[in-house]
Amino acid sequence: MSSCCSPGRPGGPPDAAAPPPPAPASAGAAPALPALVDLPGGVFAMGSEDPEGSPDDHEGPVRPVQVAPFAIGRTSVTNDEYAAFVDATGWVTESERLGWSFVFAGFLPGPLRKVSPRVPGTPWWCGVDGATWRSPEGPGSDLAGRGDHPVVHVSFHDAAAYAAWAGARLPTEAEWEYAARGGLEQARYPWGDELTPGGEHRCNIWQGAFPTRNTADDGYRGTSPVTAFAPNGHGLHDMAGNVWEWVDGVWDRPGAPGQRVMRGGSYLCHASYCTRYRVGARTSNTPDSASGNQGFRIAASPTGPR
Repeated sequence: MSSCCSPGRPGGPPDAAAPPPPAPASAGAAPALPALVDLPGGVFAMGSEDPEGSPDDHEGPVRPVQVAPFAIGRTSVTNDEYAAFVDATGWVTESERLGWSFVFAGFLPGPLRKVSPRVPGTPWWCGVDGATWRSPEGPGSDLAGRGDHPVVHVSFHDAAAYAAWAGARLPTEAEWEYAARGGLEQARYPWGDELTPGGEHRCNIWQGAFPTRNTADDGYRGTSPVTAFAPNGHGLHDMAGNVWEWVDGVWDRPGAPGQRVMRGGSYLCHASYCTRYRVGARTSNTPDSASGNQGFRIAASPTGPR
């Protein structure tokens, strides 16, 4: 797995190990559900044969795919929105139940970084006791000023549970890519083929030299507010960068049974080693894994989840 992608928990359980989802919210009981955008669907060219892609990621071949009409979150699910779900249901995320999650080492204070085990091969990731969606950098951190940032440290199971409560679901991989393309045909990014058109940053990714120096030229070193960057042609924000998004797709790579697909890249992606913030790029993780750069958005029928 590339270093920008989220590390996986060792020996992750199959989907059958997931706790049962909560009951759907009753009418009027969910005041903070995400706004949805209705999309017409149709046939689009899915996949990529970009030379920057890894053959192991199975981005190609480019092929025509039919997508039925659907609705998708205008943004990824925010901390405030996830908090409403937890308050209503008492849901306990897998990071909370297991007691730890993965955090980028550069975000940790020295004493905590010293006692948090590094991930072999990718020492910029630490397994941090007490890191959860409520405390994204572990003990002593909180969500102050980040209510409109994407929720992180949520597993595939945690994301699916929220979606079920919202009367929705996670998007399929085809739906996600159709939405991310914003009506453009085989463009590299949700807005076109140039990463920074006219010098404008259009997404939240690593700037500088990874993993030692992040200049934050795009304005952010960690997560950013979900509407901080301009939307694509479908009115959707952050279809590239900020946080990886779980989708309802099973990874088709040999040797990775039961893994689930993630799309979109994150604030840790950098062209020096990984350009998975391209629209056609994809990666995966075990369904119980979570980290400080993993989130999600919901999808539903065209009438929305309400």
